[in-house]
Amino acid sequence: MHIDSKQGHPDMDYAEHVGTYKMFCGVVLWSTVVILATVAGMAFFLT
Repeated sequence: MHIDSKQGHPDMDYAEHVGTYKMFCGVVLWSTVVILATVAGMAFFLT
C-alpha cells in the first residue's frame, strides 16, 4: 500500500500508520486461523 504523503498534513507519520495497519492485518489473519483450528478441533474431538 502506498500513501502519497505530499498532500497530507506534515505532522502525520504515514510510515507508522502503514506499519500499524500491517500489524492489524496480521493479528486478524492469525486470530482467524486460531479460531478455525479451534472449531475444527472441537468438531473432530467432540463428535
